[in-house]
Amino acid sequence: SVERYPQGSSLTDFHFVDTEEEVNPTEVKMSQIVMPSHSNHRQELSVGQLLKWMDSTACLSAEKHAGCSCVTASIDDIYFDQTISVGQVVNIKAKVNRAFNTSMEVGIVVVCEDLFTDRRWRVCHAFATFVTQRSASGIKVQLSPLRPGSQQQQEEHSLAAERRRMRRVHDDIIKDLLSDRTFQQAGGVVAAEKTRVESVELVLPPHANHQVNTFGGQIMAWMVNVATIAASRLCHAHPSLRSIDMFTFRGPSQVGDRLLLRAIVNNAFRTSMEVGVQAEAYRGGGPNRHINSAFMTFEVPDAHGNPRTLPRIRPEPLHGERRFQEAIARKKIRLDRKYIISCKQAEVPLSVPWNPSNQVYLSYNNVSALKMLAARNNWQLNSKEDQVCLYTLEEQGSLSFRVEAELDVSAQRAFRLLGDLRNRTHWDRHYLECDLIRSADKDDFLYRVVAPSVDPAPGGSANQDAGVLQEFILLASRRRPCGPGDPYVVALRSVSLPTHPTPPLLPLLPLPHPPPRGGISYYNQASPEVLPYISTDIAGLSSSFYRSFCCCRQYLTQNFSNKEIFLPAN
Repeated sequence: SVERYPQGSSLTDFHFVDTEEEVNPTEVKMSQIVMPSHSNHRQELSVGQLLKWMDSTACLSAEKHAGCSCVTASIDDIYFDQTISVGQVVNIKAKVNRAFNTSMEVGIVVVCEDLFTDRRWRVCHAFATFVTQRSASGIKVQLSPLRPGSQQQQEEHSLAAERRRMRRVHDDIIKDLLSDRTFQQAGGVVAAEKTRVESVELVLPPHANHQVNTFGGQIMAWMVNVATIAASRLCHAHPSLRSIDMFTFRGPSQVGDRLLLRAIVNNAFRTSMEVGVQAEAYRGGGPNRHINSAFMTFEVPDAHGNPRTLPRIRPEPLHGERRFQEAIARKKIRLDRKYIISCKQAEVPLSVPWNPSNQVYLSYNNVSALKMLAARNNWQLNSKEDQVCLYTLEEQGSLSFRVEAELDVSAQRAFRLLGDLRNRTHWDRHYLECDLIRSADKDDFLYRVVAPSVDPAPGGSANQDAGVLQEFILLASRRRPCGPGDPYVVALRSVSLPTHPTPPLLPLLPLPHPPPRGGISYYNQASPEVLPYISTDIAGLSSSFYRSFCCCRQYLTQNFSNKEIFLPAN
């Protein structure tokens, strides 16, 4: 059976499989009953203690796969959907989603259990990156690949590569957003300096892990502590931690180190505030070493649980002004993540406005939708004609389809030809025109496509040859294999630009997903706009898919040795 929990405000749905034959071999479980010593003033489990347990469970899962010592490199954004009270049980599960060369992504899910009512609910989930410790000779330990078993494991394994891509560009997104925009001027009531907190902690043996390094969960707990104090100094109340931006560990700390923790409120919005925290380690008269930085969002609930209005912050000159503006940029990014990434695929608008600041999240949503669809394992064969197969999948009221065809062209060559949508006008009758508008980055491109409409003309029936044309803007996300067994991917979704009219989803644009040499697969989730194109094929009344794939196969074969066809320049 699959445990499913309510949708939260994090990067993606996360499920754990409990059937014996489908359990991930790296899965580790921890259960803790919340005691008064673990709680805050509201008799709720402190976030710092929860982070300790989460990090410990994830580390054990990572080491279970690696077979050697591992350390926390980073933890992605965490959104705390619910609280946990004294007397309730915390159930934590962690498992390795994917192992790369020397790092691995570990998924963590936290569920609260009330022993008296037998009720369970999800509190939060996160994705942590762990790296192996170097061997005695200083050589990095190479990880063996993880073979996913169940459908959920295949989905997480595939999406882990896309999440790693987002982590690598996180800092660049902030810089680009700050350089391209003019934010509000600072002019608050409370001086940010009044919220500043400095605290020193001596790292003792109980704070260390089994490798004698300072336990990552302990560092995070200390950081939450000083951040909470800083937030309290602004609101003169007890704040609640709602989310934590990505933790990134920049270096190790050992027993005997002194950890200098600094926190300050960077910005206060109407009902929330961002607190920046920095951790530095030093020993004796040595220099300070930057260990970690994090940004935490707090709210102050009133008697009814609703967030209170907060006073505005007046930042310090120079660095305070920079932190003030960066907090606005991070809030914008958090909204983009919640709007584009966190919602279920069925809830994503058909066309989302594109801009450089949300590009990476639109791209993630674009590729993840395709990979999750490709991981489904209950497709039904609808028709087959000359090695072209049409499959359908009905789930939760939605219809998806997959078309597969065998080819004599290598997957790499097919990727080069099909990755540039301008080539599609040569074989797809639904592409009358296709122009490259912009290269968003080296793997993502915006195209303008002109296609015939199937909307019924006034007083008539749907007719693609009636001369009615529609213009669309498509985001094409190309992904080369991240590891052995990965396919080449070209994912498409409709977006809108200020310079072009807002389009609906472009029909009959299945998402290319070329497997290794021997074939190509197209996937699409059929919205009402797409159904007029495919209903006759599914019903067996026409074979337009077959004709389209024959044209595609012929085009690829004819251009197999053509050296003049290239993807857009990186």
